[in-house]
Amino acid sequence: MAGRVVIAGATSGVGKTTIATALMGALRRRGLRVRPFKAGPDYIDPSYHARACDAPSRNLDSWMLSADAIRELFARATRDADVAAVEGVMGLFDGRDEPGEATPRGSTAGLAKLLDAPVLVVLDVGATAQSAGALALGYQRLDSALRVAGFILNRVAGPGHYRMAAEAVRRSTGLPVVGSFPKDPALAVPERHLGLIPTTERRLADEFLARLVAQAEASLDLDTILAIARSAGPLPATAPALFPEADAPTRARLAVAQDEAFGFYYQDGLDLLAAWGAELVHFSPLRDASLPAETDGVYLGGGFPELFAAELAANAPMLAALRRAAEDGLPIYAECGGLMYLCMGITDFEGRRHPLVGLVPGWSTMTRDRLSLGYATVTARRDGPLMRRGQRVRGHEFHWSRLDRLEPEAAAYEVAETPGRVEGYQRGSVLASYVHVHFGTDARLAPSFVAACAAARKRRRG
Repeated sequence: MAGRVVIAGATSGVGKTTIATALMGALRRRGLRVRPFKAGPDYIDPSYHARACDAPSRNLDSWMLSADAIRELFARATRDADVAAVEGVMGLFDGRDEPGEATPRGSTAGLAKLLDAPVLVVLDVGATAQSAGALALGYQRLDSALRVAGFILNRVAGPGHYRMAAEAVRRSTGLPVVGSFPKDPALAVPERHLGLIPTTERRLADEFLARLVAQAEASLDLDTILAIARSAGPLPATAPALFPEADAPTRARLAVAQDEAFGFYYQDGLDLLAAWGAELVHFSPLRDASLPAETDGVYLGGGFPELFAAELAANAPMLAALRRAAEDGLPIYAECGGLMYLCMGITDFEGRRHPLVGLVPGWSTMTRDRLSLGYATVTARRDGPLMRRGQRVRGHEFHWSRLDRLEPEAAAYEVAETPGRVEGYQRGSVLASYVHVHFGTDARLAPSFVAACAAARKRRRG
C-alpha cells in the first residue's frame, strides 16, 4: 500500500505549489516512486508535479467526480507507487457549498477525508510570528473528522523568526512543524493572467527544479513527512466502473493538440480514451501542416491560444486541414482554448484580430475585466460525439474571453447554474465549449467519443 499525504494551503497564494513540487522532487530523489495529484480542476500545477516526479499528475475533484470515481482513479494510479502526494486547491476548506453537507464539495478538506489522508498545512508566516499559533489551531480544530497532521511554514525571514512561529504552532496544536521555506523570490514560479505558466510552454529549468529540491532537502523533515504519509490506513476496495476490465483493442486514431498553445487535458481523461480503444497521437496546431495520417477524430484541449494567435493564424495549412476534417464528418471536440481556435478568430488583449479555423461562428474576444470562473452543470441540447441529448455532466470554466455573435439555437449546452443560459456550439460532428469536462464525471463519455471516432474510421475506410 502506498503512503499518502495532502499538502494543503491555509489560503490561496501561500506557496503550496512551490512546496508541494519541491517535496515531490525531494522524495523522488530518494529513489521513491512518487505519484502526484492535484485537488480541483487546475491544469497548470500538475505540469510542475509531472516535471518533478517524471510521472503524470492527476486531478481529483470531489465536485466533478463521485467518491467512487476518485477512489478508482487514485487506486489505479498508485498501484506501483511508494508514496502519493496530493496538492490541495485554494484554502483548506474552500470549495462549493452543497445543501446538507458540512464540508464544501471540491475542497481540499473534502478530498482528504474521502482519501482518509493526513494533511500538512502550509502557513504563510511572512507577516506574522507567534500569531501563527492561532491560525494553526483554527485549521486543526475546525473539522474533527479531518486529520491535520502537521504544518509547513513559508516565507520565513530567518532562524529567529522560524523559532518564534514554529514554537507557537507546536505549543497551540501539539502537532509537529515539519519544516519551512524562506522568503526568497527565486523559489517562486512565474505567473500570468490564468495563474502559473505551464511547463509545456516554459520548460521548468533543471536549475530551478534543482533549487527547489535542494531547499526541500535542507529545510523539510522528509523522514517525518514520510512517516506521516505511511500512517494512512488502507482504503476500501472499489470495483472498476470507469475503465474496462481490460483495455480495448485500437478502434480509432485520435489526434490530440499538444504544444505551447494547447496542453490542458486531464490525464485520466486521456487514459480513459486510450483504454476504450483510442490511439492517441499528438500534433501541433502551431507547427504542423496537417493532421496525423489516418486521423479519425480530433481533440483540442484548452491552453493559451490568445498568446499565440498570430502564429496559429499564420499556419494556413493546419486551419484548412481542420476545415476538411469537419467536412469529412470527423468528430472534433474542443474545450475552452480549443473553442477559441475553432472560432472565426481571436481578438487579442490589444484589440488585434487573428482569423482562425472558422468552424464556430463568432469571434472570441479577450477582456481584462471579465473572468468566467467556476463549476458548471451542463445538459446536452442534442446528440453529439460526446453526449446524448438530455445527458447532464459537471465541468469547470476558467477564461478571460467571450464568444460574440453565437446563435442560441446552435448552442451545445444548457447551464443549470444560470437558468436560461446556453453555452458552447454544436453542429454536425463539431462540439466546442468553454466548459472543461473530466471524462471521469460520467462513465459514458470516453466510450461514446471513441465510438464516434470508430464510426468515422469505418465511413472513411468504407
